[in-house]
Amino acid sequence: MTKNNYELSKSDLLKLRKFNTPAVYNGWEQITDHDVAIGSTNITDVKDHMPELGPMVGYAVTVVIEPSNESHKANKAKAVNEYRRYMASMPGPKIVVTQDKDHNPVGSFWGEVNANIHKSLGCVGTIVDGAVRDIDEMGEFGFKALSKRLCVGHAHVTPIDWNCEVEVFGCKVKPGQLIHADKHGFLVIPKEDEPRLLESTQFMDNNELDTVIPSGWNTWGLTQEDIVNQLEAGAKKFGENVRQKFKREGEW
Repeated sequence: MTKNNYELSKSDLLKLRKFNTPAVYNGWEQITDHDVAIGSTNITDVKDHMPELGPMVGYAVTVVIEPSNESHKANKAKAVNEYRRYMASMPGPKIVVTQDKDHNPVGSFWGEVNANIHKSLGCVGTIVDGAVRDIDEMGEFGFKALSKRLCVGHAHVTPIDWNCEVEVFGCKVKPGQLIHADKHGFLVIPKEDEPRLLESTQFMDNNELDTVIPSGWNTWGLTQEDIVNQLEAGAKKFGENVRQKFKREGEW
């Protein structure tokens, strides 16, 4: 364990950030005993508003909001202070996973000011199943946001709960879980899968580059049957490598 009680070092996290989220998924599915249909978002309403920033990697810190409910503002000053102290107490890099209790989002917790505040507390971005605003300003200082939609105002937003399990886009997230996110969506890694994640991601990426991808190259002068045989050979080698490494079946 590293000194921040997480499995991966800062160096490992930087290396994971070199891969897109689908590549990390390909590595994760080889080492996990969990259902590989759970823990990642395969839905279309997750929008990355700063794809030019590339992937973000960090540990989940969580907050719940309900911008439509004005009654939450009665305790806003105390709630905001306690929430920020929670944020400051957690090791980074951090991704703020924000559950919006409004079925139809009416206001944003996230804008230029709040993103700057969170970045000063070691947060690299947010995933919110509600709305965001000021996306150009957030992007300019490198704070990434994935959300359901955009909006103009903040309504009655304030943190109403934090450091708790949340559910965003149908995916349950606990504080401290590793997250990898980019324009494709996001992946939440179970704690027990962290130690082998980087190695398996690197292996699967190299395996594709060594087998199935080049099997579709250098087809000049080959018959269609020759090409099919060449592709089959690449897929066979891919599967053999997966079986040898993970004792599991490769899918190509």
